[in-house]
Amino acid sequence: MSATHETNWKDLGEFTAKVMEEKGVPGVAVGILHQGETAAAGFGVTNADHPLPVTDKTLFQIGSITKTFTGTAIMRLIEKGKLDLNATVRTYLPDFKVADERAASQATIRHLLTHMGGWVGDFFDDTGAGDDALAKYMANMADLDQLAPINTVWSYNNAGFYLAGYIIEVVSGKSYQETLKELVLEPLGLESSYFDAGDVMTHRFAVGHNVSETGTQIARPWPLPRAAYPAGGITCNVPDLLSYAQFHLGDGRTDDKTRLLSAESMTQMQSPQASVWGNETWGLTWGINEINGTRQISHGGGTIGQISLLILVPEHKFAIAILTNANRGGAVTRDVSRWALKKYLGLESPDPVSIEASEEELTPYVGRYSRPFMSIELGLLGGKLVGQMTYKRGFPAQDSPPPPAPPPASLVLCEKDRLLVMDGPLKDAKIDVVRKPDGTIGWLRVGGRIHAREG
Repeated sequence: MSATHETNWKDLGEFTAKVMEEKGVPGVAVGILHQGETAAAGFGVTNADHPLPVTDKTLFQIGSITKTFTGTAIMRLIEKGKLDLNATVRTYLPDFKVADERAASQATIRHLLTHMGGWVGDFFDDTGAGDDALAKYMANMADLDQLAPINTVWSYNNAGFYLAGYIIEVVSGKSYQETLKELVLEPLGLESSYFDAGDVMTHRFAVGHNVSETGTQIARPWPLPRAAYPAGGITCNVPDLLSYAQFHLGDGRTDDKTRLLSAESMTQMQSPQASVWGNETWGLTWGINEINGTRQISHGGGTIGQISLLILVPEHKFAIAILTNANRGGAVTRDVSRWALKKYLGLESPDPVSIEASEEELTPYVGRYSRPFMSIELGLLGGKLVGQMTYKRGFPAQDSPPPPAPPPASLVLCEKDRLLVMDGPLKDAKIDVVRKPDGTIGWLRVGGRIHAREG
């Protein structure tokens, strides 16, 4: 390890420990890959009730980062001639339905990998541990509402990746997890990546925590339903995630120069396929952003009490992986990743700046916006914009009780049709106001999910 890298790594560890303590997160694992040099370390404990030290080898649930693994497997199947990116879902799953027939008939694999399906995406349905888990899940999608016409508005869609996993099973004739192991995990030498709790429990692993003002509680349940595996089921450690990042920083060859994917497929995965907002776009499973003209590829993950983040900066052959075991882990992944990008690469995202706006300018945003999981009401109070969130369902099951509504939050404009939350649990979050082709407001996008305007 070079002297500069060693100094940066020491400083990053100190900063991580400081932020972790401030946010009340019990355990964190962090790893850096930079110009071929790697480092990884753990901080805190795996379990507040039965503590073991977190090490660089501790296993964490990486949640939706798994989606990029699913996309990598699909690209391999495309190159093998078993799939077509632009073929409809019904080409492989003839019985696929959602409430909107047009969306069901037109949806392609590309729509699934780019979150452009438009139907309700946060549909978490435990269909059992059998080999028919994904088939049952697809059948239960038949009544999912369409929040926006297909291929018009980007909205993060978990359900699309359940479908992608089922397509993998149908064309491979094997379970999703068997196929992923064969196509991705084994070729990349990822020997500490698992799906089933029975495999994880023989190793040191983190459990999730719910941290609040009243204390820290173990988050349960720990296992994810089998149907959720393609959308968020991998449990692994930082070294495996950095090895995976190393592959995606390359040209499609493994460490031993074996060609796993063509350079063209690798480029396609990391090239804009769908527009999100400004210079924020989405590739094939990867989020794409620019910081000072430098392209950043990333994906986050969240399970019950575990939050993770993987960022790649191809131009600098750089990657950072951050795994946490608390619901407040997002504050750690945000602060640590921003610190690392600035320290290692000199890249710093500007903070959003509030814009003064008159009551007349804010009035068009007033209204109620809804999706099955949550509704948001925007109103004016003393000439200022105020938002109230109300949860309709809990997580992870459809019948889980909804959490209590947070207090109202103040919002300001930070750019045209973009709002900034000034206080409360979503403080500093940006909310997109998405307009229809006729210029009227159609949706609010919060946390990547669109909420349709009512009335």
